[in-house]
Amino acid sequence: MTTLDLIGSSPKFRALLTDVERVAPVDSAVLIQGETGTGKEVIARAIHEASPRRNQRFVALNCAAIPSALLESELFGHERGAFTGAWEQTKGRFQMADGGTLFLDEIGDLPLELQPKLLRALQEREFERLGSTQTVRVDVRVVAATNQDLGQLVSKKLFRADLFYRLNVIPICLPPLRERVQDILPLTEFFVAKFAARLNKTIDSIPDEVVEVLKAHDWPGNIRELQNCIERAMLFSPGSALRLPLDLKQTVKQNSESAARTLADADREHILETLKQADWLIGGQGGAADRLGLPRTTLIYKMRKLGIEARRSPRTRPVRQLAAAASC
Repeated sequence: MTTLDLIGSSPKFRALLTDVERVAPVDSAVLIQGETGTGKEVIARAIHEASPRRNQRFVALNCAAIPSALLESELFGHERGAFTGAWEQTKGRFQMADGGTLFLDEIGDLPLELQPKLLRALQEREFERLGSTQTVRVDVRVVAATNQDLGQLVSKKLFRADLFYRLNVIPICLPPLRERVQDILPLTEFFVAKFAARLNKTIDSIPDEVVEVLKAHDWPGNIRELQNCIERAMLFSPGSALRLPLDLKQTVKQNSESAARTLADADREHILETLKQADWLIGGQGGAADRLGLPRTTLIYKMRKLGIEARRSPRTRPVRQLAAAASC
């Protein structure tokens, strides 16, 4: 599926698209959760475009980007003279989205004092503009998004539980890009085509070694980071083949070395624990090799490689040196 930049064929992404198709026809509130850069607004737009409200407006508001003092006015509007600088009556995002969809991004940053008014607007579909006593009724579907754990915010009393449950009618979790590795190449091809037109530059090929580096990176910034990386790569690619920035290659190399060290540390810890449980008996029934399901010589090789020195087991006669044992 390649509509609205919904690109990918990995199992987790296909499952996500199935969820979008399932929830789009109904008017229930949706809470989209996922790491930064996973495309929460894109999914919200996809829900809107697949819904009966598709011919009405899709209105977005980032709750973290508006100062707290102005956020109530942005959401619900204000009357003339409601505060200094309010020269005329202004509609808020709720009224602007009447008949359509209101997307509230970074909902976890909504101030506590404003949450009761949002809850009422969701439940009753009505509100009062700032500085007014006249009730305004609207027909709006709300889709909210966050990269925070709202459940934890509720437990810390930083987010109202009743608002959380009202928003969390249909939860959708977006997978991070590191769990969608097979989607990296089609996403890269999409961004190359997108920036080729914008930068007036032709990229004819994406070398295999470039694809391997892209797939090896863990992408903490997810799709947004990939997009920025491809734009930068296209700017500095000398020819028609895509070349990656040196800093990305170095990051991938460091991550790979770190992962290898972590795996070796875990292997060493597991072998040491098993040796202790076996009273440092390496071979024989109930020995460490038997417990690990390894040949005795293989375990001795691993111990030498990981820097684990053999000790005398109280359950046996003095054992031979590792070097001699390894030759058996």
